[in-house]
Amino acid sequence: MEPDSVVAARILTPVTGPDVAVPDSDRLIHLQFRRFAGCPVCHLHLRSIVRRHQEIEAAGVREVVVFHSPAEELREHTDQLPFAVVADPGKRLYREFGVEQAPRALLSPRAWGPIARALLTGVWAVVRGREKLPAPSQPGGRLGLPADFLIGGDGRVIAAKHGEHAYDQWSVDELLALAARAPRPDPAP
Repeated sequence: MEPDSVVAARILTPVTGPDVAVPDSDRLIHLQFRRFAGCPVCHLHLRSIVRRHQEIEAAGVREVVVFHSPAEELREHTDQLPFAVVADPGKRLYREFGVEQAPRALLSPRAWGPIARALLTGVWAVVRGREKLPAPSQPGGRLGLPADFLIGGDGRVIAAKHGEHAYDQWSVDELLALAARAPRPDPAP
């Protein structure tokens, strides 16, 4: 999926909360693909989304985050997040959107700083009981690359980013800038 691709209408079922229509005729959808439940690097990024979630919603954007972990495992790590989290253990959505995995996810020097920061903050959160360690075995692998898609109400992909390493995704500021430039549906007469 690249800009101007059209996403087929579907209903996604989050691990908690109500189903999510993609596309959503009333809001933009920021569809994020992350790695696995408990991934420290993913949680470092998601903390930035949580901190500014009200601002993202006020910009007319709905967050939907996809992990390739089973729902029961994912629920243990994401039940307190204020947005939809979807389990895709068969990686059906990953394949459809062209989201890859590769050794460069962890081997890129550009990822090392965020990985170190994620491990330090993650360990501290585990020690304080705020987060749990990931399962030792990850059937979907640990080398996933992140991806971001901004989807308009008509299903058209407005913008896309396929990450080059484990911490290569849109920042909140980049997301908000993309949302501000996105076409909006005409109000009903």
